[in-house]
Order: sequence, then C-alpha cells, then structure tokens
Amino acid sequence: MRFLALLAIILVAGAAFATPKLKKFQITKEITVSLPKDFTPMPDDGIAREYPATTRPVAVYTSPNGQIDFSVTKKKTPFKAQDLPMLREFYKANLLEKFTKVDFIRQEVTQVKGKDFIVFEFVSVLADERRASHLAPVQKYSIIQYTIQNNELLIFTLHVPFAMKNDWQDAARQVMSSVAIK
Repeated sequence: MRFLALLAIILVAGAAFATPKLKKFQITKEITVSLPKDFTPMPDDGIAREYPATTRPVAVYTSPNGQIDFSVTKKKTPFKAQDLPMLREFYKANLLEKFTKVDFIRQEVTQVKGKDFIVFEFVSVLADERRASHLAPVQKYSIIQYTIQNNELLIFTLHVPFAMKNDWQDAARQVMSSVAIK
C-alpha cells in the first residue's frame, strides 16, 4: 500500500513539473504563438495595472496563478529589419539601465520561423535602492524578442519568477521559438 502511495506521489510530482502542453493562439491576423493550454488573456484592468507604459500591449496572456506572463507590443519605428544588429546594442543598454543587475544567457540576432529577431534571454534583479526600503529584490527569468515588420517594432516578452526558471526554461524557449508572423 505504501508503495502505491509513493508511486502516485511520484507520478503527480512528475506531471506537475513536466513541460506544459502548448496550444496555438492567434494574437492578431498576422501573429500566432504556441502557449501553454491553460494560459488565458489578461483582462484590460490587469494589463493596465501590470503594464503601465504609454504603449499598451496588443495582448497579454497569463498562467492560471498569474505568475507567468507572455505579452506582445507593437510600436511605430523608422528602422528596418536590416537594422536589428545595430539595435541589439541599444536594447541591451536599455535592459542594463532598467534593472539593478542582468545576467545574459543569450543575446543575439537569430532567425525564428524564417524571420530575424533580436533575442535576449536573461535573469534580472530589480532592487528597491531607496534608503529606508525593506523590500526584497525581485528576480525574474525572461526572454524578450524584437523584430521589425511594416514600420513596426514587434516586442514579444515572457517573464517567469526566478524560482521557477529551471522548471520553465525549456517551455519558455519553445513558446518563443513558436512565434510566427505572416
């Protein structure tokens, strides 16, 4: 009996940490991505709270527990796709400025489904550096991809709490390599 209980626990734990099953989502007429089946669109009030930037994301999908987000943002740009190698250094500097510490896993211009993308895979730390602050630093594992199409910069982001990095790194890479643009 104990053996069966132990076997059941091992099977349930293995299923909990297995790579999630992905399902294709249509983000816009031109953009599709495969996300975990249980991801859902974030409601407008959640997007406003979590992404308080001047450029609102086109779409944000989130995990059932709200800890993992995938977003797509579009911005007008005067640059062309052939400018991506030069822009990589600009966006890298932007990331280094935004966070207290950034450890890059990948920083490259590469092809995803036949289209050139700037890809940054990294672990970031954001610390509250005010003197009287007692807040712990926030650590995240992220993949951000940039591409240019039709005078628009397309930004794809996936953020995972650092504590979940080892469980999600393979799935995150699968998600980001599934981005398809017509």
